[in-house]
Amino acid sequence: MKNAYHALSKIFGYHEFRHHQADIIQDVLNNNDAMVLMPTGGGKSLCYQIPAILRPGVGIVVSPLIALMQDQVDALTQLGVSAGYLNSNQSAEAQNAIEQQLLNNELDLLYITPERLMSNRMLSLIAQSQIALFAIDEAHCVSQWGHDFRKEYQQLNILHQRFPDIPRIALTATADSRTRQEIIEQLDLHNARTYINSFDRPNIHYQISDQSSKTDLLKFIKNSHQNDAGIIYCLSRKKVEETAAWLVEQGFNALPYHAGLTPQLRETNQKRFLREEGLIIVATIAFGMGIDKPDVRFVAHLNLPKSIEAYYQETGRAGRDGLPADAWMAYGLKDMMMLKQMIQESDNEMQQRISHSKLDSLMALCETTSCRRFHLLDYFGEVTDKACGNCDTCLSPPETWDATEAARKALSCVYRSGQRFGIGYLTDILLGKSNDRISQNKHDTLTTYGIGTDISANEWKGIYRQLIAMGYININFEQFGALVLTDKARPLLRGEIELKLRKPTKKSSNKSETKQKSALRDIDQELFEALRACRYSLSQAESVPPYVIFHDKTLIEMTKMRPLMLSELGKIAGVGEKKLDKFGQQFLDIILQHDIHPWFKNDLSETINSTLGLYLKQQNAQSVAETRELSLSTIYTHLSAAIKQQVIALEDINEITASDIKDIENAIELCAEGGQEGTKPIFEFLNGEIEYGIIHCVRSSLETIE
Repeated sequence: MKNAYHALSKIFGYHEFRHHQADIIQDVLNNNDAMVLMPTGGGKSLCYQIPAILRPGVGIVVSPLIALMQDQVDALTQLGVSAGYLNSNQSAEAQNAIEQQLLNNELDLLYITPERLMSNRMLSLIAQSQIALFAIDEAHCVSQWGHDFRKEYQQLNILHQRFPDIPRIALTATADSRTRQEIIEQLDLHNARTYINSFDRPNIHYQISDQSSKTDLLKFIKNSHQNDAGIIYCLSRKKVEETAAWLVEQGFNALPYHAGLTPQLRETNQKRFLREEGLIIVATIAFGMGIDKPDVRFVAHLNLPKSIEAYYQETGRAGRDGLPADAWMAYGLKDMMMLKQMIQESDNEMQQRISHSKLDSLMALCETTSCRRFHLLDYFGEVTDKACGNCDTCLSPPETWDATEAARKALSCVYRSGQRFGIGYLTDILLGKSNDRISQNKHDTLTTYGIGTDISANEWKGIYRQLIAMGYININFEQFGALVLTDKARPLLRGEIELKLRKPTKKSSNKSETKQKSALRDIDQELFEALRACRYSLSQAESVPPYVIFHDKTLIEMTKMRPLMLSELGKIAGVGEKKLDKFGQQFLDIILQHDIHPWFKNDLSETINSTLGLYLKQQNAQSVAETRELSLSTIYTHLSAAIKQQVIALEDINEITASDIKDIENAIELCAEGGQEGTKPIFEFLNGEIEYGIIHCVRSSLETIE
């Protein structure tokens, strides 16, 4: 493990392992198998990359993600690691060159698709090579009931049969208990030690709304992610195209991605997303597998995904660097009905049952009135009793109401109309609407006709949506979406139980924005942008995405620490020896060009430093108060704190004259002699002619002298 820590620091630029990385690496180095469940961005890759580098031979990494292969190899090459990949996108000449490197034992890591690996020719080549380990990435793909099933994954147990002495490590970020058992069975990992890290992604703020419009999406992006990279998922290709075009009209850099585009255009758009700053990709679920971009700041869903696994994996593409990110979803009744219909169209009864169960779990997450993260983690078998404080239901707890009577009316209307009609028609009956269809069916004579006029049409539709989600009603798609009561509805209809429902979602209160504030002070933004510009220029020259040079997290640490020597720069997380030698001086030169005023080399809070930054520019406390939308008293309190910490001197505050200082010092002395402490007696002694805040500043100055 000493060598493992050395590789971690020297090659990758990190100084400590996270989660169970050290234990996993030790296991593989000891020639043991391992199964690893670790959240996206948790550091799965290091668990096989470091053992592959340290053990004799090449680490074979099985992955279905062609896009990810090139990214991983580009990143490893920048670190000085010998890596390659084999996939169908390469020329025959390039493939032959990599195969020769494999046979010559010149590679530390080789990425390969399961389809190619399963060929007799490839297995023969591997048998002629020295193998360090097999890493099976995205191992959840073995599950035939999962959202990313690949039939070739179920054949990968051949690796254990043909190479029984080579350690295997299976890795995934998405697997419930059923899928975990399938991985063990299908890959013959019965003797492997299982490492399960928390599924929690605490940096992601979850927000789900039961109503949406383009205006809501626009407000969300403009408020929190104006210049950020993001992914927007839609269910249909048409909606993808329309949304991308609309965002461009609104001034955003947005591109579409779906299976209907030509392969060349899909590849171009994906490369642009990876390599350009602040680009938004609008896509179907065809996009995203293998996207290793760490600085995606938001993922938005304009339609329901099919399951919690899909939702977790897709939202997990945000904030892989550990910095704050948003998962925003808007859904409606149409989404739920469309997914239920798709499930009904399956001929496999077992598949139907599992898919219904998964959709029910997702709807429970959407409709919950408690912490979203609690439900999300519980689905994967991770128990927590602590609310996260970083989801919409924690920050703006939804209101509930006693909907027992309303629900009984809604269910009774379904029953009395013969369980043959959809939501719109049933709502018309409850509202007592008069039209030809209701008259012809004589439903204006029903006891439920007109009994729901105290509730709006949209609210009735919301009640029906929740009743469907909670299992009181099923949808009969053979009768064009007619609602049908389930056995669960009987005790509710009889009045034997009570029911609480959530009130319609209010428009976003933007409370989540407190979680999305920049990790930098205002005074540091200029340097950070200069470092980003340098990174982008280098990435263009190297033909790699910017994050392959350095992650945002590394640039933020550079900005905060402002190292003055290469040795100091090398201590920053993410700066390994190879990158330090290759890029270090260029970044160091930029840091030295952006030295800051001595005022800001302090431990004061961000809000105080924001005040200092503005005061340095404007030299007027009232102007700063207006700019920051704070009271003048608060601004003086900030300046007072800076004086007390000796960050600034009393003489730096223009509003405080020598005469004021003399009068205040005299008042302080006289009040003290009279046994009067605090600011109020001083203020009153001066007849209220000098600001409280100015008095605070003078007192802070005297305290530093003492």
